[in-house]
Amino acid sequence: MTSRSQWLADVESDLPPPAALERDLSVDVAIIGGGFVGLWTAITLKELEPGLRVAVLERNRCGSGASGLNGGFVMSWWPKIASLVRICGLEDALWLADETTKAVNALEPYLAARAIDAEYRQSGWLWTATTPAHVGAWNAVVETASRLGRERIFSVLPADEIARRTGSSVHLAGVCEPINATVHPGKLGRGLARIAASLGVELYENTSADGIERSRPATIRTPKATVTAARVVIATNAWAASLPELKRKFVCVSSSIVATPEIPERLAAIGWTGGESISDSQATVTYYRTTRGGRIIFGKGGGRLYYTGEPVDAVFNETSGIAESAADFRRVYPMLADIPLERCWSGPIDRTYDSLPLLGHLGGAPHLVYGIGWSGNGVNPSRIGGRILAGLVLERQERWTQNGLIDRMARRFPPEPLRYLGGGLVRGAMFRKDRCELADKPPSWLDKKLVTLAPSGLEDKH
Repeated sequence: MTSRSQWLADVESDLPPPAALERDLSVDVAIIGGGFVGLWTAITLKELEPGLRVAVLERNRCGSGASGLNGGFVMSWWPKIASLVRICGLEDALWLADETTKAVNALEPYLAARAIDAEYRQSGWLWTATTPAHVGAWNAVVETASRLGRERIFSVLPADEIARRTGSSVHLAGVCEPINATVHPGKLGRGLARIAASLGVELYENTSADGIERSRPATIRTPKATVTAARVVIATNAWAASLPELKRKFVCVSSSIVATPEIPERLAAIGWTGGESISDSQATVTYYRTTRGGRIIFGKGGGRLYYTGEPVDAVFNETSGIAESAADFRRVYPMLADIPLERCWSGPIDRTYDSLPLLGHLGGAPHLVYGIGWSGNGVNPSRIGGRILAGLVLERQERWTQNGLIDRMARRFPPEPLRYLGGGLVRGAMFRKDRCELADKPPSWLDKKLVTLAPSGLEDKH
């Protein structure tokens, strides 16, 4: 298997030469991080105030970090509605969840109007159970959405339809959120970079931000130049662990993916032809989808925990997580046992306790704002985040900047080494609990107890 993201390999030949920053620069807004959040923020700023001078500083290539390594699920926040209500209050939670639904619908026409083909396909998302212990994991979410007047968000499907649409009878039950879509993350990242550049955003790739002086204006040190910026946006995913105020608000964990060759005929044979994205209900969630060309992309979250929260090289080739992804693929699709796995890769997730992002101002520096903690589900929420961050930068008094997500008091993780040691124990318990339940065996009392200490998942499971 080739250890490299399929998405980034697909767009490699389409990359323009990188332009690193080699001279001192003075801008209105400097955005650190050229992933989905940073690019959407830059685009939104230029759409709201075209006269702003905006620069994006990206340590590698735009879209090459977590944005180019994920599964490409374009999802709403409805699976997190209970968490949103608890954190933001009922009114803000409904508004935010509705905005994510609008963003899913708006993405395709937005990209099409700008001649960006990101392989958008709105075929719905299936939340499933592949063991009897997980049947009904979605009930509380479905009931909450219905109680809040959004009874059409989810539809419970018969078992035979779930098996048919997923192409595997291993799926025993599930619900569908029809609004959700998939994209090609590599093509989306490059497309957003092109849109940003067309609006006049200055993109500096292969340019790391090596330090920020919190003066006003702020000063950012890069390897070859200094950037002076009236306002700064920090959109660096797990690399934000270098900032003292943020490092204990999330953990860096890995998520690993394997990919098959293009096998459209085999997909047709098993009946998985609708383009649905799928997640199961394990604590260490498994997620999978097909591509336009007929590949299966099969990933697993809840991987290895990294000390201090800052990504290291190993997070991009997490062999044990890749092996777990491959094993789950073989379990769910045993009829494809002869199909080789062509690629594998892994990447960092900035996982918060509640799996919702953190957006706000750095303490004592109101001209420095941040948007981190996308927890592995940021493809669609990143556009919401970009709109919020743009509003914060422009100091607008509006719903986007005045809701329960902004400057919230998020639960903090313990300091090191307690975070690393305790997190390793909890992660091990999650894995063992999943393995027991998949084998239709009861997990140990201790493992069930330890799992309750884990951060909440990407869905508010019962």
